[in-house]
Amino acid sequence: MIFILKKAIGGLLLPLPLLLMVMGVGLFLLWRGRWLQAGKMLVSVGWLCLLLLSLQPVADGLLRPLEDKYPTWRNQQPVQYVVVLGGGYTWNPDWAPGSNLINNSLPRVTEGIRLWRENPGAKLIFTGAAAQNNPMSSAQVAALVAQSLGVPADAIIMLDKPRDTHQEATAVAQRIGKAPFLLVTSANHLPRAMHFFRQQGLNPLPAPANQLAIDSPLTPWERALPSSLWLGHSERAWYETLGRLWQDLTTDDAAVSEPGQQ
Repeated sequence: MIFILKKAIGGLLLPLPLLLMVMGVGLFLLWRGRWLQAGKMLVSVGWLCLLLLSLQPVADGLLRPLEDKYPTWRNQQPVQYVVVLGGGYTWNPDWAPGSNLINNSLPRVTEGIRLWRENPGAKLIFTGAAAQNNPMSSAQVAALVAQSLGVPADAIIMLDKPRDTHQEATAVAQRIGKAPFLLVTSANHLPRAMHFFRQQGLNPLPAPANQLAIDSPLTPWERALPSSLWLGHSERAWYETLGRLWQDLTTDDAAVSEPGQQ
């Protein structure tokens, strides 16, 4: 119940639903003919925020500090485990396998496979429980995609009970103990994930995937015109910021230290 409530409240606090609610309240006040100034202010602020968050310079400016914390992993040391965190997915057996991994999941899995190939003999661990009314778990679907790309079944470990990052960290701790491992997740999610895994006393090595903030040249209209793509980037930055605030409220930071601080 707490998990569902957390997800529901978190969803309502994302930019699009939150700003639509703000503008909706403003429109209600305008139509009622009372509190006209307040109504105009809410509609104007909501519209302006939605516009700004849909522009590439703003969206990627918000996202880049999260994604730049850890560089792409370049095989700095061998590992026995590559842990790929679960993400968005669905299950349709008639689709191409990779089509069942949506949003952030497919880039995580492909990066996990790349790193697994750089570490012969390593185990590839997929995490993630089943979504409501879905017969397959996130971990199972990721494993099927990996097998379709040439990873043998005996090289894969599935942890299909965890429903969020905190539970994933607990499950990995129970399975592999203190052994160093590559932690593969979206670049914007990795700082928060590293905190959860270090909290369990583990030794994760950061391996970001699915970088979104664009540094390469764009056409002037791509930078100037609002787009749902850039709004999605803003949403990721907003979501991770909310997640980190919740993490700070519920986690004892004194129990978590960066390497070299112990």
